[in-house]
Amino acid sequence: MSSHDRRMALITGTNRGTGLAIAEELHRRGYQVVALNRTFGGQPWLIETQCDLADHVSLERAAEMIITEYGRLDVCVANAVVRRLGRLAELGPTAWSEVMAVNVLSVVSLIRSTLPVMRANRGAYVIMGSHAGSRYFEGGAAYSATKAALKAVVETLLLEERANGVRATLVSPGAIANRDTDDSAYKMTPTSVARLLGILVQDQPDDLVVGEIEIRPSRLRESEVTGLDRLQHI
Repeated sequence: MSSHDRRMALITGTNRGTGLAIAEELHRRGYQVVALNRTFGGQPWLIETQCDLADHVSLERAAEMIITEYGRLDVCVANAVVRRLGRLAELGPTAWSEVMAVNVLSVVSLIRSTLPVMRANRGAYVIMGSHAGSRYFEGGAAYSATKAALKAVVETLLLEERANGVRATLVSPGAIANRDTDDSAYKMTPTSVARLLGILVQDQPDDLVVGEIEIRPSRLRESEVTGLDRLQHI
């Protein structure tokens, strides 16, 4: 099977955690996986292209280069994220600009540059949101604002492109144990989240589309918490 015949998945931010688990799951399901990363993870089966997602011209060029090289695209997962926390009185314009550039504008740029080929292959977008997009917390205005914006992006994408056979799903998770040192029993594992994404992109019935899905840990810590910790225990 040539690279032009094999199903292709493009994912942003796969060097660790949930992004890497998603890449592994799609690879296990038979996809050839290409990643746009600022730093490389070094997986031998993963095709990595270095890209600063905050540079939207470079992002679009990298996506177009991948499409030209491999000839198709079936799945596009926007996973990369920047989280800058700080109270409104403290968080300055530079931090706000960085969060908006990566968490929102890079997703829009990725969609713009991949839509023609996604239409041709009746592809599926998965955009990683967060509980923070609807459950706000002290010090989280910038992060929450970007995750809330993704709901508007995905819903509009569905309205505009569903007639072209393009699917789009916003996945809004609660607490995920994204770091290797995080062994919290109450958080979801990246592997579990990735298994759900594999189902979303490959096992949806033809006559429906999952526009948004919320996932949360099945086990919660009992202690009283506030702020970001409170968000992670909903």
